[in-house]
Amino acid sequence: MSEAQKTAGRQDAGPSTVTGVDRFFRITERGSTFGREIRGGFATFFTMAYILVLNPLILGSAKDKFGEQLDPVQLTTATALVAAVMTIIMGVGGNLPLALAAGLGLNAVVAFQLAPLMSWDDAMGLIVLEGLLICVLVVTGLREAVMHAIPQPLKQAISVGIGLFIALIGFVDAGFVTRIPDAANTTVPVQLGSTGTLAGWPMLVFCVGVLLTIGLLARKVRGAILISIVAMTVVALVINALADVKTWGLTTPEWPDRIVDTPDFGLLGQFSLFGAFGQVGVVTVVLLVFTLVLSDFFDTMGTVVGVSAEAGLLDVDGKVPGLGKVLLIDGAAAVAGGAASASSATSYIESAAGVGEGARTGFANLVTGSLFGLALFLTPLLTIVPLQAAAPALVAVGFLMMTQVRHIEWDRYEIAIPAFLTIAVMPFTYSITNGIGAGFLAYVLIKTVLGRAKEVHWLLWGTSALFLVYFAIDPIEQLLGV
Repeated sequence: MSEAQKTAGRQDAGPSTVTGVDRFFRITERGSTFGREIRGGFATFFTMAYILVLNPLILGSAKDKFGEQLDPVQLTTATALVAAVMTIIMGVGGNLPLALAAGLGLNAVVAFQLAPLMSWDDAMGLIVLEGLLICVLVVTGLREAVMHAIPQPLKQAISVGIGLFIALIGFVDAGFVTRIPDAANTTVPVQLGSTGTLAGWPMLVFCVGVLLTIGLLARKVRGAILISIVAMTVVALVINALADVKTWGLTTPEWPDRIVDTPDFGLLGQFSLFGAFGQVGVVTVVLLVFTLVLSDFFDTMGTVVGVSAEAGLLDVDGKVPGLGKVLLIDGAAAVAGGAASASSATSYIESAAGVGEGARTGFANLVTGSLFGLALFLTPLLTIVPLQAAAPALVAVGFLMMTQVRHIEWDRYEIAIPAFLTIAVMPFTYSITNGIGAGFLAYVLIKTVLGRAKEVHWLLWGTSALFLVYFAIDPIEQLLGV
């Protein structure tokens, strides 16, 4: 950057206090502006605000071994609190536009796999243990070393796979793509809309939202993603008021009866660190924690690499800046999520929506985290954005991340095949972890078959062995009788 550009950046930043914030977050240095960071923070929040509805719905609908259920209001408070605190900590400590909240998938494991075997306190204690173990892996340098051991083409494939995955999430969240029930005896697993056709006002909001978003992106309009989310939310509010809409899904776009609500912190600290051992035994606890750690470990790895790559923050060696701090904060988020009974909190791939809006630093997290903080009191107001208005952002971001596919050498099979499996398995199995595991195993296998096993980093051998256990966990449990 030239001296003139630096001077211009300082002038745009405003008074000296703002310049200090600029320097701390390296906003100008990374080619961003306060406006882009703020827009990015809003975009990330709106694309992941659904967790305030979905996490209480998943955890609140399950019963533990003793028939107890968690209170939905308390779950909403815990979800918002953990997301607010850990997102801000990530912004200040990690300086990446990477928001955190209760992890989807992980919360389902807690609700439907852990809780039926033990009490809620014991289940949340396992989440705390999982987070502590991840922190140990970070402190010892093992987690960061694994990320550095991954070949650059596989990192690019992870980003591309996440792009397809996040686009699929957008399509599914909006109802544009639905699963066909097995009872229908159909020959394909998914279909267009709920009946094979697009019908209903909510679907119109989504389709128009996609067209509006890509049109604004094509014209390089600043704030394209955020403009689309806000505009389509307004449209959805009008449609819901005038038309007879049977359902919008999780979030109905209607002006709430009250704007302010009182948070209930009753679930904070309700966990038992070692209670599960007495409920299900040591072997079962070890297998359960292993599954949680592996899923959280590689979901985060894929998200951090994918978002950082999309933001152009990877260095010449494909490494994430300040990775150690980022991974430690992510591990601490898992601990915080368990301690608050909100399930394991983790980095959100929806952060890519903020990156697509121009966010390049942790300053965007201050905005996203503050909005989650407001959600503690303003949940009725901040959750009026229907998924049909927010999902087009995920489709657009999926395209942006997909563009990295051009960097993969498709004529080199030892790279192309693992890259393909990484990219394909993520959306097809709805799991970042599964895609990474498939890519790792294929990479190690092909290198071995070609007589070039020595080229594989020893950490990739170790993680591939763990993935073998991960994919074969069911027969292993059967053999062990657990």
